Amino acid sequence: MPKPPIAKIIPHTLEKHGHVRTDNYYWLNQRENPEVIDYLNQENAYYQQSTAHTKDFQKDLFEEMKARIKEDDESVPYFYNGYYYITRFEKGKDYPIYSRKKGSLEAKEEILFDCNEMAKGHTYFNLSGLSVSEDNTMAAFGIDTVSRRQYTIQIKNLVSGEILAVKLENTTGGSTWASDNKTLFYSRKDEVTLRADKIYKHKIGTAADKDTLVYFEKDETFDVSVYKSKSKKYLIINSSSTLTTEYQTVLSATPDAKFKVFQKRTRGLEYSMSHFGDHFYIVTNKDKATNFKLMKTPEGSTSKENWVDVIAHREDVLLEDIDIFKDYLVVSERFNGLNHIRIMPWSGKGEYYLPFDSETYMAYTTTNLDFDTEILRYGYQSLATPASVIDFNMKTKEKTVLKEQEVLGGKFDKNNYKEERIWATAKDGTKVPISMVYRKENTKKGKNPLLLYAYGSYGVTMDCHFSSVRLSLLDRGFIYAIAHIRGGEDLGREWYENGKLLKKKNTFTDFIDCSQFVIDEKYTSTEHLYAEGGSAGGLLMGAIINMAPNLYNGVVAQVPFVDVVTTMLDETIPLTTGEYDEWGNPNIKKYYNYMLSYSPYDNVVSQAYPNLYISTGLHDSQVQYWEPAKWVAKLRVLKTNNNQLYLDTNMDAGHGGASGRFEAIKEIAKEYSFLLDLEGIKK
Repeated sequence: MPKPPIAKIIPHTLEKHGHVRTDNYYWLNQRENPEVIDYLNQENAYYQQSTAHTKDFQKDLFEEMKARIKEDDESVPYFYNGYYYITRFEKGKDYPIYSRKKGSLEAKEEILFDCNEMAKGHTYFNLSGLSVSEDNTMAAFGIDTVSRRQYTIQIKNLVSGEILAVKLENTTGGSTWASDNKTLFYSRKDEVTLRADKIYKHKIGTAADKDTLVYFEKDETFDVSVYKSKSKKYLIINSSSTLTTEYQTVLSATPDAKFKVFQKRTRGLEYSMSHFGDHFYIVTNKDKATNFKLMKTPEGSTSKENWVDVIAHREDVLLEDIDIFKDYLVVSERFNGLNHIRIMPWSGKGEYYLPFDSETYMAYTTTNLDFDTEILRYGYQSLATPASVIDFNMKTKEKTVLKEQEVLGGKFDKNNYKEERIWATAKDGTKVPISMVYRKENTKKGKNPLLLYAYGSYGVTMDCHFSSVRLSLLDRGFIYAIAHIRGGEDLGREWYENGKLLKKKNTFTDFIDCSQFVIDEKYTSTEHLYAEGGSAGGLLMGAIINMAPNLYNGVVAQVPFVDVVTTMLDETIPLTTGEYDEWGNPNIKKYYNYMLSYSPYDNVVSQAYPNLYISTGLHDSQVQYWEPAKWVAKLRVLKTNNNQLYLDTNMDAGHGGASGRFEAIKEIAKEYSFLLDLEGIKK
């Protein structure tokens, strides 16, 4: 076996609240330092050499996963403003082609963007924020070729096919057109922190440096965005932080008028709004509505004292979103951890829920841009059921499956798999749901390899989605499970509140208790249990291997957020100030002490650790590459066993990994080969 690289130790002293920390690897944050790049390359070389015996298997896994995917695939067309819009892929190509057809699906295809052509010469490419003017003649779009989520917005004349010379730099990629078809609003980022803090207005035919600053968000804990209401009547600026929101509106027909605050920000007041008729409909936590409720207010009186209840707050039901139609209100809800779609006629008569039988599914409304229709488009999938797109007639209750994801190869049959939802008991008595899927011939004999996945932050719910690539694990005997731990919003808003700030450790202990539960119930054993998480889920991975390293044979940590205290004290790093409501502000001593008690990097000790595969991207703007790099360097010195420890840095990508659809599968093949190799499975 090759010898692992040992990073140079250069002690760096960090002091806060009278407490001193010594960071031996602080120097790794120098992105332009050749020694840093050399160290990352050494780690990559060590990973490549150490796993050389799995290279053919990785290639086989990749080909196997790719073979299940319909390469010449296309989305279900959606109709908007006179055109059907389609996203499609061609065989052998990595990137999408965006097109449209006027009036009918039989009409001639008009290609808007062929990303395969646009991506040539770039190791990373992403097109985002496609926005078409109301007269259908102009399309704004954002391009990122570095993977730091700094997009350049350009404009294409859809009549002539010309891409205009103007480039709007350092944006989020998103933009929206005013009704005059010549005024474009977009959000721009701070050059250093990458916080979206400014809304600009661009006029067709003018230079970018002539763009007007419409709004500057001074509060460093807020981000801003701009969009148009579904009714097309209003342009809307959204300012949001973790706990507070504020909106401003202006008539889309008068884009040079001054935006008016809808309801001024109040610490802890969250709301979102939709326009319909002469009212705005508001999903909000006003009046201590922890799980949110629906209210409405007249167009001319939008401050909160005018809001009245439409759907009252419920202790056991999380109100997630609404879709408004001419004759129906559609409400997306969640109770007992499961999605529900509620159909409510405006007439007040005959409301009902769409029926779903499984306990390991996800159902969600999709692209519903038309007001005057009885058709609701929604999606459905489960851990063993491929994703479907469905048109549902809300009046007749007829259902039309427009598309079900194809799994090619002729070997997949969803009836060969069993789905379960079980409940683990956390150390404080809380019941935590676990969703799982496995082949029916697997029995609870205590020796099944089991991969337990979780995220557990920001109130993000981990729904039970189908994955054709995951079949490569299931068909080799793995159980795949999702732990719906606190810190997510799976069981309502309180589930999130009890896994953040000074209750963050619930997230970690929930995962450990779920791990112990699947062992106790004989689904697996410590020799065959694996854990996986990315980003904030990578923080989870770092915490659990410090707290309970003996439970796991192997852990996959993708772009892990592991240097919590140092990062949250550095206000120049992207996302930091906006994260205070999630993790706490370490400039305040009680938060500093609490974060320090679980920060994975700060809590690495001399002990045996599981086998570890850790991935990152050099250009990551969300979790800087040096966090996992420092973590691995420290683990190399302190861990007391010979278990595998790999740092795999994508030198061309950022937080989302590789951009091409097949390049992304190669990254999954690396992770799966790591797990399968630990199980002694070679093919």
